[in-house]
Parts: sequence; C-alpha cells; structure tokens
Amino acid sequence: MRFLKFLAFTALASSLQFPLATPATAGVFSVTPVRIFMTPRDRGVAITLTNEGDTEVALQADINAWTQKPDGTDELVLTDEMILSPPSLKLAPNARQVVRLALLRPIDPSRQLTYRMVIREVPEATAPKERAMEMPVALALSMPVFITPPSAKAQIACQVLRKSAAEISTACENTGTAYGQIREITIKRGEQNLARFEGGSYILPGASKIIPLKAEKPIAAGAAELKVVFDDGKNQTTSVIVP
Repeated sequence: MRFLKFLAFTALASSLQFPLATPATAGVFSVTPVRIFMTPRDRGVAITLTNEGDTEVALQADINAWTQKPDGTDELVLTDEMILSPPSLKLAPNARQVVRLALLRPIDPSRQLTYRMVIREVPEATAPKERAMEMPVALALSMPVFITPPSAKAQIACQVLRKSAAEISTACENTGTAYGQIREITIKRGEQNLARFEGGSYILPGASKIIPLKAEKPIAAGAAELKVVFDDGKNQTTSVIVP
C-alpha cells in the first residue's frame, strides 16, 4: 500500500457521546510513503502530503524517538534529532506539497535508529467562526522511520507457549541490531496447519513480544514446525515442541 487515506464521518459524534446536533468535522488527507527507510548516506527524504478533500486542511508533524520495553511495549519520546521542513502547513482543497524529513544527529554505525513521525490534523486552525458549534475531529498518522547502517540486522527467535488446550502463543525475541516485523506465523504438523497469526507486529532490538495464534481446534503436544514470515518476504522455519 503506497499511501493511507483518513476520513471521519459525522456519525462519530454520537460514539463520542456528543449531541447529534453537534456534527463532527474532519479533513481527508493522504501521505506517501507510510514507512520511511533511510541509509547513513541519506541527508533527507521527501514525503508527499495530499489534501483529497474539498476544504482546506491544516497539518502538523511531531518526531518521536521510538523504542520498546523488553516486553515489546512502545515508548515514544519527542525529539529534536530529526526535523520535518516545514513542520506545519495548510493545504488547499485537492492540493499537495512535498516536505523534507532530515536527520540532525550522527549516524550510529552499529545499530539502526528508529523514530515515529506523527502527522496530525489541526481542525481548529481552519474551522470557520460561524460554524463554532461543530466538533472538530483531529486525525493522525504515526509513521515509522528507520535509519539503517549496512551492518544492522534483525535476529528473531520464537518459541511456542501454551495457556490452555486451545490457546497457543509464540514468544518472539529480537537479539539483533535492526527491527523485525512479523507478518505471519504458522505452526504445522506434516501438511496440517495447527495455528496461525496474520497481521503485523514490530519487534525492535532488545525487545520481545508474545503473539497469540488462532487455532481451529485444540492442539496436541508434540513436535511441530514453526514458520515465521517477515515484512520483506523472507521467512524462517524451525522445529519446535508444542507443550
């Protein structure tokens, strides 16, 4: 997927427990790319913001250093190590603008640097005064940013856990120096699929995550095959014991 669109509907107002007489308003915008990859040689990268609605939209960007606790919980801290130029802007209907994201700190040659850039709408910046009763709905997109030296690699290892006869999980740990994103996990016995995960789960260096798998029926203990597929299409298969 090359870009993401965001759209808010007036029905959202009732779900937020606001009176139906107070409509919600929001713009529609897209951003490309939605994942940003840089190398140590890149001084900056271009990002395209597009207003796909019929009203003006105001956008603002924040850059966060992105780390994970040992259990895989994300931690975001505002940082000035990267800058988006310009950091805020207004886009006319159906207009687009190219902005530039640049790294201001030295590259770490031994490990990947990870950030998240949050681009959010600022609806109050464009709300007409005569429509003051409208409830603005701020939309936001959090995009991962990776600055990767050639030597940085992910090193993911997974083992199978069992909570009950029908509940199977995998505990996956990243002992490498770059992120890994798991897109699919399958436990097989022969040609039979026993359990599966499909989605997207980032594991940053030094972190681990427990990922639940969906099983159609209870799984007997014993030897099995665990296949993990990553976002770059690579996969690894290991022999495991289902407890």
